[in-house]
Amino acid sequence: MLAGALFVAGCAEESGSDGGQAQQAPPPAEVAVVTLEPQPVEIATTLPGRASPYQIAEVRPQVNGILQERLFREGADVQKGDPLYQIDPAVYQAAYETAKAELAQAEAAQVSASNRANRNEELVRTNAVSRASYDDAVAALGEANAAIQARKAALASAKINLDYTTVTAPISGRIGSSAFTAGALVTANQPETLTTIHQLDPIYVDVTQSSAELLELRRAVADGRYERIDPDSAEVELTLEDGTTYAHPGKLEFADVQVSESTGAVTLRALFPNPDAILLPGMFVRAEIKAGVDPQGILVPQRAVSRDPKGRATTLVVLPDNTVEQRILTTDRTVGDQWLVSDGVRAGERVIVEGVQKVRPGAVVQVIDAEPKSVADASAASAPIRR
Repeated sequence: MLAGALFVAGCAEESGSDGGQAQQAPPPAEVAVVTLEPQPVEIATTLPGRASPYQIAEVRPQVNGILQERLFREGADVQKGDPLYQIDPAVYQAAYETAKAELAQAEAAQVSASNRANRNEELVRTNAVSRASYDDAVAALGEANAAIQARKAALASAKINLDYTTVTAPISGRIGSSAFTAGALVTANQPETLTTIHQLDPIYVDVTQSSAELLELRRAVADGRYERIDPDSAEVELTLEDGTTYAHPGKLEFADVQVSESTGAVTLRALFPNPDAILLPGMFVRAEIKAGVDPQGILVPQRAVSRDPKGRATTLVVLPDNTVEQRILTTDRTVGDQWLVSDGVRAGERVIVEGVQKVRPGAVVQVIDAEPKSVADASAASAPIRR
């Protein structure tokens, strides 16, 4: 029994020695980090909008009459001054000829009155005629001159009405369908339009931005965090309904002076070239407006950012002594696969992008640089930020 007890004690001692070796501290976990560097970042906002014509002309007749024919093809492009409709000109042609004849009659009467006045001027000097007769001749000449001016005005008015019988395009653009056909009676200044012309090149795009976002951007500019882009050089890019990018960039024209009471949004208008008529009135688009530049922007990869139970954005930072510290971030917006961060980290600090699951705040880690493929491309870092 004594020998068995000594054997058991010896085994326990040997086993205790092995357990002590097994409880040695594990080596530090290996994590991949990215060193944050400040860089200029364009601030852009993506907003929904719709295209609207640069100009709209509602074509109406300016004289009464019967439409004789339509002179355009519906849906075609027309130029300013092209004939669109022909109204029966017979009545107006007759009025024009009458006015022309009345002018000729007035001119003939003016010649007679002028001769009479000249003769009486010579005779009154020799008292061959009375002064009253001379005054009557001068007055008759004045009336003849006034009659000529009236007849010229009547002729011009008749010519205008005659010209109005040919309805022409007031602007260049794409014409719509015709609401009237040959044989229809039309009247001057009628409420119904004959047709409508839309100028599509260039074309407007109206987008809406919430007043809160606009105030945030202006506050950032006022605080010096963002540098405002000159509106004359600020470009606007469009994404079409099918997801493709519109080939021609536009320019921001203006922002409306009032906020919509129903939506709390401000309307912004941009002007785009539209040589191929790809943009049509009413088409839905998404516009990316470049509004400013953050000259010292800090971009943190999105996979280095997580959310705590309160929903706050957090990241793990490796301190100079290789210990891990958790930071709460203030994120402004995204650019590519990164966050633009305004508070929580500084330039030169190292954030963990790989191995986050293996470490906790306060732990000591072994640091390696992340592979280039795990860091956002340099082109993405300089690309405009989309909100």
